[in-house]
Amino acid sequence: MSRSFKELLEQVRTCEKKTLSVACAQDQPVLEAVKEAHELGIIDATLVGDEDKIREIAASIHMDLSEYAIIDVKDTVEASLTAVKLVHDGKADMYMKGILPTKDFLKSVLNKEVGLRTGKPLSHVAVFEIPGIDRLLFMSDVAFIPYPTLDDKKAMINYCVETAEACGVKNPHVAPLAAVEVVNPKMPATVEADELRKANEAGELKNCVVDGPLSLDIALYPAAAKEKGAEGRPCAGRSDILIFPDIHAGNLVYKAIGHMVPGVQQGCMLTGTSAPVILTSRSDTKDVKVNSICLAAVLSEHKHKA
Repeated sequence: MSRSFKELLEQVRTCEKKTLSVACAQDQPVLEAVKEAHELGIIDATLVGDEDKIREIAASIHMDLSEYAIIDVKDTVEASLTAVKLVHDGKADMYMKGILPTKDFLKSVLNKEVGLRTGKPLSHVAVFEIPGIDRLLFMSDVAFIPYPTLDDKKAMINYCVETAEACGVKNPHVAPLAAVEVVNPKMPATVEADELRKANEAGELKNCVVDGPLSLDIALYPAAAKEKGAEGRPCAGRSDILIFPDIHAGNLVYKAIGHMVPGVQQGCMLTGTSAPVILTSRSDTKDVKVNSICLAAVLSEHKHKA
């Protein structure tokens, strides 16, 4: 079980090396992350995009391009379709966004002929290593589904469970979050959290324990659970997965942790696709991008073994 990104890296190194396809790879932060992940022995990579610009950036960061495949495609839309087709055709294991608009990247993911669509909802899974918490935390959705329906939340749980399992977490504890830990008909988030709990009890949501609604403090901290008389609840103080009621709650928590917690480590992926998709923000650090590549590699290995 990986309790940190350092342990996750060691786990990745026991897997077969994966091939990463990068769309519009002429981006320095992305190439820096790809270079580091390659040097760590996690990946090989195919760089699709403007070869002249890729070579210019690579020279500035001392990246030996003889160790990578390059496909020269100047047009960004065409480059994204070329890059995603490599994954669709089984010539690469993972797909990563370079320097192109997110909407164009997502269009390539969902392309009917060469994309990675499955017919399932797409969702964003973020993973955090937070000082003071003795395990990785998996969170959804903080960046993709604005107002998830009950069915969306079931899909989000399934994606997080699969990601947690890939990281070695068996039967993860899932907390559908709300402002309070009791069901209140006037607060729809609490009602849906309770429905998710019932779906888990009925066997619809498998390989996990779902307990909601829970407030964030009770979900994560045993002392808070004890103080509020909730220590007997199955996920109180021990939640591995946090499911947010909407994108506002998720994104606020995501950015607060990422920008305000010293020493935090994080990574993220787009899920619901036939292969792992690395969709990071332009403002994300190189470490976030490398961590995201690690996560994608672990999930790719898990999918291949399933």
